[in-house]
Amino acid sequence: MEGDRLTVAVTGLNNTDNPGPGVPVVRGIRESRELEARIIGLAYENLEPGIYMLEVADKAYKIPYPSAGTELFMDRIRDVHAREKIDLIIPNLDAELFTFIKLSKQLSDMGIRTFLPTIGQFEERQKGNLPEFGEKYNIKVPESFPLQSETDIRTIEEKFDYPVFVKGKFYDAYSAYNAEQVYTHFSRISAKWGLPVIVQQYIKGTEVNVVALGDGNGNTIAAVPMRKQYITDKGKAWGGITLSDTRMLDITRRLIRDTRWRGGMELEMIKTADGEYYMIEINPRIPAWVYLAVGAGQNIPEALVKLAMGMAVEPYETYEMGKMFIRYSYDLICNLQQFQQFSMDGEL
Repeated sequence: MEGDRLTVAVTGLNNTDNPGPGVPVVRGIRESRELEARIIGLAYENLEPGIYMLEVADKAYKIPYPSAGTELFMDRIRDVHAREKIDLIIPNLDAELFTFIKLSKQLSDMGIRTFLPTIGQFEERQKGNLPEFGEKYNIKVPESFPLQSETDIRTIEEKFDYPVFVKGKFYDAYSAYNAEQVYTHFSRISAKWGLPVIVQQYIKGTEVNVVALGDGNGNTIAAVPMRKQYITDKGKAWGGITLSDTRMLDITRRLIRDTRWRGGMELEMIKTADGEYYMIEINPRIPAWVYLAVGAGQNIPEALVKLAMGMAVEPYETYEMGKMFIRYSYDLICNLQQFQQFSMDGEL
């Protein structure tokens, strides 16, 4: 940290039709009136748009996927750190979080801070563990069970009526109305994200979400609920509106209190016609729609940075209801030389 200027590295720059949270996280940090930060983008692919958006990263580096091996991954982080003197890394993708949590002590020893849930917090909210999680914390969740092979699909009708949801352990969720569709989704998801593939009971109602931030001591620093207004074929929110829903906020605050959650989180719930709430997923990081919370008055990326750096943070008490976000596509024009430089040198 030079003077009061922080160097913050951010992943998840894939701002496409399946957007990562990196770009909106950076926007929140950039808009802080209290923080001055230099942003280092960490990208896994050459065509992540955030690499080439001048207002996002001051410099971008390509890093290997954690699946390439911990040593190779850490060697690259050390290399970037030697050049940039990173103060904080904010990982934003589900598939990388376990690795970053596992390496948090090594990163801390290097002088790089993180603000992430513990391994225990991360594991107990996994999709395959959600029924036990709901029972432990007294939260209603749909019934679910893991598919370890195609032969397990034959038992679905013994457990659920169709339709059901078929979900990957990190990403992707598809509705299935018969066993044939389950086979199709199972093959696609397992090839992409591995096993298990989760089958979840279908709950009829309205999907509502909360983005929240816990301080690790049981306190809710921020929480903003929203309803999706437009959903893509990938199940991603392309538009949403903030809600006045004290019940959702109560559920969120109680969960953060009971789990002593540390870091950002997204709660995905179904609100039924009779006013019941079912938790269908808990994502252990900031979601891609976090900029709606910033626009509604709760700058969650800024608060996360301050918590990570040991700065005083007052919990947000209010937000604006009826604030909307509408995502849009934008043709970013850049030079082939930039793409070639990043592809060959691994930095831009």
